Amino acid sequence: MGTDEAAQAFGDFLQSQRRLANISQRQLARASGVSDSYLSQVERGLYRPSAEVLKALAHAFEIPVSTMFTQSGLMDEAPEAEASPGIEAAIRHDTQLNAEQKAALLSVYRAFLNGPRGEPHTPLD
Repeated sequence: MGTDEAAQAFGDFLQSQRRLANISQRQLARASGVSDSYLSQVERGLYRPSAEVLKALAHAFEIPVSTMFTQSGLMDEAPEAEASPGIEAAIRHDTQLNAEQKAALLSVYRAFLNGPRGEPHTPLD
């Protein structure tokens, strides 16, 4: 993937994470300490953020830094087990769910990840 394609792919990822978290660019800027105009340019694929910015964004989204590094192309594919915290964070931050609903949804989600008898799920090809 070329640099422009990688920047666009990361911008798409960032925008989808922000929408999943149901926050505006301005809110993400405040939470991460990154300017909203810079975030806008990153989401449009105009810039590839530095490691420091990636770390700040990961902390703002409460997802592993390795996920941000992987999505930005700075690190090889993260193990499958590391993918779930982003989804789990989105569930925990969903304002439409109460605490009991969040706990139930997290339980079901984790059960789907762990196939029968607690074995890791293997995706079908």
